[in-house]
Amino acid sequence: MPRKLRLKRKKRQRKQLRLKEIQKQHQKKEKKDKKDEKIEELTDRVTRQMAEFDNFRKRSEKEKSQMYEIGAKDIIEKILPVVDNFERGLGSVPEEEKNAPFVEGMEKIYKQLMTTLESVGVKPIEAVGQEFNPDFHNAVMHVEDDELGENIIAEEFQKGYMYRESVVRHSMVKVAN
Repeated sequence: MPRKLRLKRKKRQRKQLRLKEIQKQHQKKEKKDKKDEKIEELTDRVTRQMAEFDNFRKRSEKEKSQMYEIGAKDIIEKILPVVDNFERGLGSVPEEEKNAPFVEGMEKIYKQLMTTLESVGVKPIEAVGQEFNPDFHNAVMHVEDDELGENIIAEEFQKGYMYRESVVRHSMVKVAN
């Protein structure tokens, strides 16, 4: 065989060997890529599951907090008529009997009840002399009074109360026009 032919053959064989090596390396990369893809997929799944669980936890805490707020407002709504009755009862005591031990005891109980309500975040809504605000007041009467300005509350029939930042009961008021 002539020398040129042998050299060509050897070159061809070397090229084929290099090509086979490249193909083997490429196949190895493909196998690694499949593993890497699976790892990425599983990592993504875990990350999503963790985020989903974190959102669930936050949502549960928020719902729990809201349930507490609803329960507290419900109890406060049931206590407010007792406060009203205390105020009416203490307001109806004649002046000469205000120093009686029974009346003083009732005043102390009333003050203790109001202090306790204030400590949990219940406070009365200011009404008389304030501008009428439908978010806090419920107008049940209108009166013409030149001394008072437009939409100023002249009289309060029933006290309104707020629990933290929300209205538990609107004030029932008479508004001047």
